Amino acid sequence: MIYDRDPAAIYAQSFATVRAEADLARLPQELHEIAIRVIHACGMIDIVEDLAFSGDVAAAVRGALACGAPVLCDCQMVASGVIRRGLPAGVEVVTTIADPYVPSRAKALGTTRSAAAVSLWEDRLAGAVVAIGNAPTALFHLLEMLEAGAPRPAAILGFPVGFVGAAESKATLAKGAHGVPFLTLLGRRGGSAMASAAVNGAALGLRGDGT
Repeated sequence: MIYDRDPAAIYAQSFATVRAEADLARLPQELHEIAIRVIHACGMIDIVEDLAFSGDVAAAVRGALACGAPVLCDCQMVASGVIRRGLPAGVEVVTTIADPYVPSRAKALGTTRSAAAVSLWEDRLAGAVVAIGNAPTALFHLLEMLEAGAPRPAAILGFPVGFVGAAESKATLAKGAHGVPFLTLLGRRGGSAMASAAVNGAALGLRGDGT
């Protein structure tokens, strides 16, 4: 079989294709690299039309990471997709879904484990970067926490996926009533790879070694 085998060439050609085919004109320049990474993660050029954002989200994410704020992830798949070498030194990538307290807390709250895991973020939420790529209930619960007076994160990257609650949770995020800079993909599409790609795109160039 004849196919590309050189990983560096494949990587370069992939991003060159996205840059050539994606129409990023509706996005502010500072969001371009993040959008390119999200497109690369899913293979769908047309998601650009469904991206909703506040104008200061890219600066908010980069500023938080540069200050050493943690990245709070709703699931292990998002956390695993964040490229650690691309983050400034000392930035933690945190997920609480495996915390032993989560099952009992989910039962007490009458909600999913994903939402219960988010409820454990409160003492780390202030100034953090939140990346949600799996459960709509995680995003809904985060927004409920903010409405109830929880500390504000620096930014929310909301990409839950699915047929029940995903579109609704992201539409609620996009209303912006929470007062937090955000980036989201409206509709049913989303996923962990997109959420982690958004973090990776924002982190580019923040390390002193240029990685």
